Amino acid sequence: MASRRDRVSTEQHPGHGPAVELRAVRRAYGRGEGAVQALRGVDLALPRGSFTAVMGPSGSGKSTFLQCAAGLDRPSAGQVLLGGQEITGLNEDRLTKLRRSRIGFVFQSFNLLPSLSVLQNVLLPQRLAGERQDRRRAQELLAEVGLDGYGRRRPGQLSGGQQQRVAIARALITRPEVVFADEPTGALDTRSAQEVLGLLRRAVDTFGATVVMVTHDPVAASHSDRVLFLADGLLAGELTRPDPQSVADRMVALTAAHGGRHAGAAA
Repeated sequence: MASRRDRVSTEQHPGHGPAVELRAVRRAYGRGEGAVQALRGVDLALPRGSFTAVMGPSGSGKSTFLQCAAGLDRPSAGQVLLGGQEITGLNEDRLTKLRRSRIGFVFQSFNLLPSLSVLQNVLLPQRLAGERQDRRRAQELLAEVGLDGYGRRRPGQLSGGQQQRVAIARALITRPEVVFADEPTGALDTRSAQEVLGLLRRAVDTFGATVVMVTHDPVAASHSDRVLFLADGLLAGELTRPDPQSVADRMVALTAAHGGRHAGAAA
């Protein structure tokens, strides 16, 4: 798998251009002098078939970045493009359909429905999108994440790490262009976190997914191809081929430089 980290198959990514692009994206909450500038003009392009981690001090704009990039929140200004299509101006109905068919999500709290079986949870995005529920693909994905034979169980019968693996299978069921992961290891022990990060890495290297992960953990970030750092709502640098120590050092420096400047800002 290491060799796949350095190259992306054009067969898996027939499209051209970035998977996600932000152009001068701003997001403000509130009005007047009390307005909080969560994003203050972010420009970036995330390549197809890449694994990007996003980090920054508290209040740097990480969560706002993810929400705007994933179409969960609308920028106050600027453009967001998914696979070359601008999504900023889409109405809520079209945005909802786009998220269901072209974007996968993995959250810290798993967000599985306790009343559904594991298999039904994996199939849920296809059901919500009005697509044919591909049980065979769902079972194959469960096998890929190490949960072969768990399809009839309920989420409450699984460990936290197992539930997050179900969430990853669910995120991949529609073959999304981008998977957004928000602190996916935040609620897990070290071993489970490593397993989940390995699965996200494999989603990129084996399935050709594009993964964008917000995290506060330098070890988690080291699984990515590139770490983007946010501070005060702006891009404040990046690291390629990151390792835990280099990420931690950069975060210490950023926090020291920016930590006290945005009390009360949105994370």
